[in-house]
Amino acid sequence: MSWKYLNKKSINLGRMYEIIRSPVITEKSTLGSENNQVTFKVPLDATKPEIREAVEKMFDVKVAKVNTRFTLTGKHASVRLAE
Repeated sequence: MSWKYLNKKSINLGRMYEIIRSPVITEKSTLGSENNQVTFKVPLDATKPEIREAVEKMFDVKVAKVNTRFTLTGKHASVRLAE
């Protein structure tokens, strides 16, 4: 974990709803749900710690890992949920 995230304050509710724009429903993302993984569209300026905190607070789950990728349709975040 980077040092710049250690003293980070939590994000507000409005920013959480900006970060999690919509779920991605494709064949590949549906197969990921078998492995406790969900995929969301997120803004280009969203960071992994922000995505983790938004998912944990909005859906009341524990996040194990966040992966991000850039596609032609924007930035997508694959979130693996803890067991």
